Amino acid sequence: MTEEFPLSNTSFPCPASFLLTGIPGLGTMHAWLSVPFGSMYLLALLGNATLLAMVKVDTTLHQPMFLLLATLAATDLGLASSVAPGLLAILWLGPQPIPYAACLTQMFFVHALTAMESGVLLAMACDRAVAVGNPLRYPTLVTGAHVGWVTVALVLRAVAIVVPFPLLVARFKQFQMKAVAHAYCEHMAVVELVADNTRVNNLYGLALSLGVSGVDVMGIAGSYGLIARTVLRLPTREARTKAFGTCSSHICVILAFYIPGLFSYLTHRFGRRTVPRPVHILLSNIYLLLPPSLNPLIYGARTKQIRDRLLSFFSPWKGQL
Repeated sequence: MTEEFPLSNTSFPCPASFLLTGIPGLGTMHAWLSVPFGSMYLLALLGNATLLAMVKVDTTLHQPMFLLLATLAATDLGLASSVAPGLLAILWLGPQPIPYAACLTQMFFVHALTAMESGVLLAMACDRAVAVGNPLRYPTLVTGAHVGWVTVALVLRAVAIVVPFPLLVARFKQFQMKAVAHAYCEHMAVVELVADNTRVNNLYGLALSLGVSGVDVMGIAGSYGLIARTVLRLPTREARTKAFGTCSSHICVILAFYIPGLFSYLTHRFGRRTVPRPVHILLSNIYLLLPPSLNPLIYGARTKQIRDRLLSFFSPWKGQL
């Protein structure tokens, strides 16, 4: 028997569980949507696990650039795995219950790993700026130890700024509904269920989105401004092409992360009356799953060291065939 969920004119104490409804209005398409989302998750798992294994095994890849890439791959694995299994269960089996504590835990990891990914992209941009702008001092300015400390700092930043999300939700004792109109426990989707004043949650969510993303984007833009200035001063076109080519993979990864994120943010904040809710939820899930699936492909195709390592791995198999 289907559980009845109260409408907005009633309220009740904090529930033991919520119901994730997935993508409202697209129930008939759930089976079809599982194909692209399942493919993205599979690519994310295989691609990022392969990158991590390569960086671990191949000592020639124990360089700051590739250590940052491994950090990005680990973040992508966590981000995709925090969303995709639940999403696929909803698409295959219908709306799924999620315990209250598990919902808050998922909320924390999704937002923290998103903040972590943005920070790693900023660190990679700074790494490229130093490599292009000051190549002679790069080995002393950027070391494996420095990358380790930067990673620790990014983890602490992500935890510090995201911990308030579940804490701000946990303080509420009255809810209007148990059904979360989303495929995962996104902060604002859960806040919409609260039968209380949510102004603090709304303001903190807006400040966090603008503050963290804004700072990281400005840092990335500044780094590439320095790179562009250095590259344009090089004497030959060949030198300029080579210098800028070292950044091409990172630029593609930045675009893959921030463009879906920008569309998702704009539709959520400014397009509620014009953009259908299913479109917003689709964009939110694409934003979380598309970059983890594309990043290994981008770096595998455009980074010579990784491409050569992959080719050397598969060449013995090719000879046997």
